[in-house]
Amino acid sequence: MPAGATDVPALEDVLQAAFWDDPLTVFLFPDEQSRSRRSALLFRALLRFHYLPMRTVWTTSDQAGAAMWAPPGHWRLPPRESLRALPTTLRGLGRDLGRSLRLLGEVNRQHPEQPHWYLGVLGTDPPRQGRGIGSALLAPALERCDREGMPAYLESSKESNIPFYARHGFAVTQELRVPGAPPLYAMWREPS
Repeated sequence: MPAGATDVPALEDVLQAAFWDDPLTVFLFPDEQSRSRRSALLFRALLRFHYLPMRTVWTTSDQAGAAMWAPPGHWRLPPRESLRALPTTLRGLGRDLGRSLRLLGEVNRQHPEQPHWYLGVLGTDPPRQGRGIGSALLAPALERCDREGMPAYLESSKESNIPFYARHGFAVTQELRVPGAPPLYAMWREPS
């Protein structure tokens, strides 16, 4: 089901838990004491200022997870929304803002130019992982991709998630390396 503004508190909590041990999250928020709080702020900013306004966030009736998609041509946060998100983003990233922006800049430089749907975030509440929730959250956008003949793209920050995405038609196209950061796995899916 599509998510709305009232889902944000539950989803930011679920996503910070889902990404607690993710290599990219650990890189962005190395301090375990503040990781949950700071990563929740980043998910709040992404939800409120980028994905929810596009109406491209899917969740379950009990907010057990979220899939945040961007339609073709809208994967990058526009400057106006970036400014609106800045206070929340700064509170989340804090003194790690510089290295976070360097990583994001490099990932953005390698983002495909071809029109595609972009899966920015997919996360499920850890105790409920492995029960089909992630697959159900992917389904609406992947069905639309297939119907419209549009490819999909994502970057997985966890190598162990590659088989999950492969079951949904994604294939690794390259390993993105930024000095000092964990690798990201660029994955592309052609419509079926």
